[in-house]
Amino acid sequence: MLQEIILAVIVSIDTFLTAAAYRSCGIKMPLSSAAVINAVGACALGLSLTLSGFVSRFIPTELCSAAGFIIIAAIGISTIYKSLIRNLVRRLSQRGELSLHTGNSGIVIKLYLDDTAADVDNSKILSPKEAAALAAAASLDSVSIGTVMGGNEINPAISAFFAFIAGFTAIIIGGITGRKIASMNRDFSWIGGAALILFGIFEFMK
Repeated sequence: MLQEIILAVIVSIDTFLTAAAYRSCGIKMPLSSAAVINAVGACALGLSLTLSGFVSRFIPTELCSAAGFIIIAAIGISTIYKSLIRNLVRRLSQRGELSLHTGNSGIVIKLYLDDTAADVDNSKILSPKEAAALAAAASLDSVSIGTVMGGNEINPAISAFFAFIAGFTAIIIGGITGRKIASMNRDFSWIGGAALILFGIFEFMK
């Protein structure tokens, strides 16, 4: 059960950072929207664990582990790169050296630069529909981790349950600490990427 809990904590890091970002911008996340985000993430983790566990019966474990590590490392590096881009955009905007217009761009591009862009109608309330779009964009971490861990005798249902609980906890804590994090004027999403890479290395070296 310890592995299931660790998985849940890792996949909830991005949820915590996103909740903190929303709180710092004064955007409310109703219980229904929080439930949508956590349900999508939990289902993504559970399904990927189940699928990779099934596939691992026909593919050598070493090959599955190598493929999973590559996927996790790629996502981790991409997350760190995204954080660097966000920090660069923020600095240039503050210095008046950048004018960024995303009004006509797709929601995926907006979410890449700003998690709070999911609030499409600028209502300062994240609707369940908007939460679903945000969850879909953020569920890739859950899928990648599930792909790596599927052949390690981890219970998908228990993992999904803990991920759902950890997600709600992350949203609550993120909401409480949001303004404090925002006052640092930094993007901390790289933490989630670094955690993914370290997790992937640890599992690959076992």
